Amino acid sequence: MSSDAREWVWEHSASRGAARLVLLSIADRVADEQCISWASLSSLAKRTRASVSTVREAIERLLLAGELEQLDDLVGPQRSTVYRLPLAAEAVVQARQEQREEDGDPAVSDEPDAPAKLRLSALRRYGIRPREVPESAARVRKPAVPETGRSRRKPAPRRIGHRHSDVPAIGTQNRSEPDLNRRYSKSAAVLSAAEWQVDPATQAWLRQQGHIDRLGEQGLQAADAKWRAHRADFKPRPADAWAADWKSWVAREHAPGRPNLHAVPGKNGATPGGMTRAEAHTAALLAALDEPTGTEG
Repeated sequence: MSSDAREWVWEHSASRGAARLVLLSIADRVADEQCISWASLSSLAKRTRASVSTVREAIERLLLAGELEQLDDLVGPQRSTVYRLPLAAEAVVQARQEQREEDGDPAVSDEPDAPAKLRLSALRRYGIRPREVPESAARVRKPAVPETGRSRRKPAPRRIGHRHSDVPAIGTQNRSEPDLNRRYSKSAAVLSAAEWQVDPATQAWLRQQGHIDRLGEQGLQAADAKWRAHRADFKPRPADAWAADWKSWVAREHAPGRPNLHAVPGKNGATPGGMTRAEAHTAALLAALDEPTGTEG
């Protein structure tokens, strides 16, 4: 009977464009003279070479035009949506009546003009069956949800807070990964360079990298003083940002006896080592003040 349904679409349907292709694809699966068919949005999109959203809009237009019905109380193979072509079904019934009249069938006057009630027993052979609805008051009051061809698993309920009670409200989502984003958090406290103090983690880094032995306590204090002088006009930053900048400065600092800086970290790459021209001049002046001139008292 799919050929009769397709012929009706070709000859009598007022649909156009994507809607016509969708209706033809649905009519291609008509099972019998009841003009019942089944399809999912994904399968229709694949057959018509259209997007799922285009197929959904086409079905909406066909439903509004009355050329397609969606039977929400039935479900097709692989939980697909079940459709009915009502106008095509009426045309099939009319054609059968006319054929009986030509054959002189006396029972033709007793047959109704509209399609008879759906025969579910005839549809089971095609995998079409009534949708199983749990017996609950909430589901009885609510209408059946249209089948879209996608998984009908109930979506996870919207929760307040986090899924796991042992996960803190802030911090990384995965305990095994470091908290790399904390330094960029808007809620992190910001400090000036003068307010920032060397923390225990930075002290451990100094010992591990050998910078205390290389510079000595006095050299380390001098490097710290130079860093704070150069960073005095910088905008406040989170503590982690200052720690990273301070480590970079100390790692480039020469040991006493070679007071010039190897490089002064800066925002611009105008000179080698990351110094701006102004910072390079300032570093040279500071180094000159530290060098003995031979005229001291």
